[in-house]
Amino acid sequence: MNNFIDTHAHLDFEEFQDNFDEMIQQCKLSGIENMIIPGVTEGDTVRIVKLIEKYDNLYGAVGIHPSEAKNWNENSYDYFKNIAKHKKIKAIGEIGLDYYWDKSFNDVQKQTFIKQIELAKEINKPIIIHNREAHQDTFDILKETNAKEIGVVMHCFSGSIEFMKKCIKEGFYIALGGVVTFKNAIKPKEIAKEIPLDFLLLETDSPYLTPEPNRGKTNYPYYIPLIAEEIAKIKGISIEEIAKQTTQNAKLFFNIK
Repeated sequence: MNNFIDTHAHLDFEEFQDNFDEMIQQCKLSGIENMIIPGVTEGDTVRIVKLIEKYDNLYGAVGIHPSEAKNWNENSYDYFKNIAKHKKIKAIGEIGLDYYWDKSFNDVQKQTFIKQIELAKEINKPIIIHNREAHQDTFDILKETNAKEIGVVMHCFSGSIEFMKKCIKEGFYIALGGVVTFKNAIKPKEIAKEIPLDFLLLETDSPYLTPEPNRGKTNYPYYIPLIAEEIAKIKGISIEEIAKQTTQNAKLFFNIK
């Protein structure tokens, strides 16, 4: 059986709480070796820490999502710094910029993003980037802060081939998820074809972005093989190659022994 790591699954969300143990068991049966639970708000951290302490195969990240950037306050830096010392918190994230819904507080988003990069650099942990319709500003901030020193993954990558190449040149990882299986997803399929395996991570973004043939239903980490299968088909290589390299990449990036 192939082993995989889901590098981005919001398992602390309420969609999963009724049948959590069954879901974890199904993940094990599907070869999902580890899962990373990213933070979105300050409130998530308590739930995330509880889960990673209970389940050996779960790890966490903490941070404030760009849409929540207004909630960053004078105590946030120290709060996240303290939580992030936990040995199973493997990254700061998801952090970044999102200009899709509301452009009225872009400057606040940028300030919160920079502060969280500074925090990640202080504690020497990598960052998980949320970037939606903000490619240039996101990239500029990552360059200006020299974020590549600590490690960067572009979660749910939605940029062009050219942007992907710019990111890889900086040493950033690219994470692909269920969207790559959608029939009309031309750009993600092009990215999947062109990306060097050394820079690829797999993710579900559960409960969102469920891959075909389950699109429209709740997403689960045990759907990772569907994503890997599609990428393998696009690249013309075996799913075993995808599994081996992406798992190796994820362990290296998140410092999982």
